Amino acid sequence: MTRHLMALCLCLLIFGFAAQAQTTEKPPAYKQYPVIPAFPLTLVNGQTITKNDLKKNVQTLVFIFSVECDHCKHMTEEVEKNIDKFKNTQIVMITPFQPERMKEYYDTYHIKDYPNITMASEATRQIMYFYDLHYFPGLYIYDKKGKFVKGWEGTAKLDSLTAYLK
Repeated sequence: MTRHLMALCLCLLIFGFAAQAQTTEKPPAYKQYPVIPAFPLTLVNGQTITKNDLKKNVQTLVFIFSVECDHCKHMTEEVEKNIDKFKNTQIVMITPFQPERMKEYYDTYHIKDYPNITMASEATRQIMYFYDLHYFPGLYIYDKKGKFVKGWEGTAKLDSLTAYLK
């Protein structure tokens, strides 16, 4: 074989393996295990909870946020301004930052004034891997049985989000 033909064959072989690798890539954990994750979460008061401590038989919005993210701050403000659209939804806001950093955000946005919002820290960052999150915020809706319905990574319009809430 000529060098050019060998190079072409090698390129096609490599391309074939790359294409196969892309098609066999595993989906993120939240799609493999489409239920609310059971990571221990630390509340503002230092108490630890898991999904077992959440309300049962109610839809849930898991809102992964960064205390430094402007998009997260904007989404938090939008949710608060439209809290009536979430009256049948428990909102679990989770940050990978330490509880001390979360407390400042909690106080700034008066989260204690919203009984259907639980804010917690998951400082091991396992939540980030579970959702394969690259951009904040991460928004994930679960139905009343705790099954995954829809998710967004990065900025999402409030109307798109509330369209999945019942």
